[in-house]
Amino acid sequence: MKVITIIGARPQFIKAAVVSRAFKKYRPDVQEIIVHTGQHYDANMSDVFFDELEIPRPDYNLGIGGGTHGQNTGRMMEKLEGLMMDVQPDWVLVYGDTDSTLAGALAASKLHIPVAHVEAGLRSFNRRMPEEINRVLTDHIADILFAPTETGRTNLLNEGIAEGKIKLVGDVMYDASLFYKAKARKPKLPVEMDIQGGDFVLCTIHRAENTDDPQRLKDIFQGLGAGEEQVILPMHPRTKAKVGDFGIGIPENVRVIDPVGYLEMVWLEANCRCVATDSGGVQKEAYFFEKPCITMRDETEWVELIEAGWNVLVGANSEKITSAVFDCVKSDGVELLYGKGDAGKKIVVALS
Repeated sequence: MKVITIIGARPQFIKAAVVSRAFKKYRPDVQEIIVHTGQHYDANMSDVFFDELEIPRPDYNLGIGGGTHGQNTGRMMEKLEGLMMDVQPDWVLVYGDTDSTLAGALAASKLHIPVAHVEAGLRSFNRRMPEEINRVLTDHIADILFAPTETGRTNLLNEGIAEGKIKLVGDVMYDASLFYKAKARKPKLPVEMDIQGGDFVLCTIHRAENTDDPQRLKDIFQGLGAGEEQVILPMHPRTKAKVGDFGIGIPENVRVIDPVGYLEMVWLEANCRCVATDSGGVQKEAYFFEKPCITMRDETEWVELIEAGWNVLVGANSEKITSAVFDCVKSDGVELLYGKGDAGKKIVVALS
């Protein structure tokens, strides 16, 4: 059996590596062909990235990126269609909610190649987010849908997707967190940054809804800076550019560092007091490491974290951000909301 795996961004490589390891262990009969669309160029994705994280290198790199959503999706479909016609896979495997995800699903479906979607059923119910459009369309194209949570499964059923197509497998990122926790390492930081005691707030800001809106971005920094907590912010290049463009001042307690690799990010997540973020993945990883999370968005796909008391939505409201950072405390107990760390195995066993 041949499977084409389509990925377009660094987090998808980490997710796909979980399944690639499971293929080797549980399905050695499967030939996996990994295709990187090139959607997101990432300077951190050097040879060291693949070696240290034990991630297989892509067999193809399409080199597509830098355009609008429509341009990227269309060009990806064109190249992916030709590749699929040459390879003739039995399955096309896509992850998450990027333009690469949708392009792969559309190209495969038009060639009548079965599509499997990992992280199916996630919903923010905000159709202004490109990711929401990508994930909804991909779910309705897919032939098998691997839902990470019961909430995701319920969302799919509510949209009329046949129950037989849906597999509740848990979250591959939980598998990844368990695998990489032992490999995590402290990032290189200036000497004056003493973050040994778990007394810092880890912050990430990158979503367009925050970075492209000068008032939201200003309010977020104002909220983070109103308290005395030390905030460590690995600043995304997009955010750095917008801060400069808008002339936003960085509060003294917000310590900006360069972007970090995944193993360094895992260390920061495991050793912080709490997390403040607008990232979907970081919300979950905070939970995996039993850290309270403050989500600087107006909605989240991970509603079960809100219900369990591990996550609080604050939008870009400066007062809510300040209050949440001050009050963040661990909830009592951690439920297995995202499976038992065997999502990769369940996914590869289900493909036949």
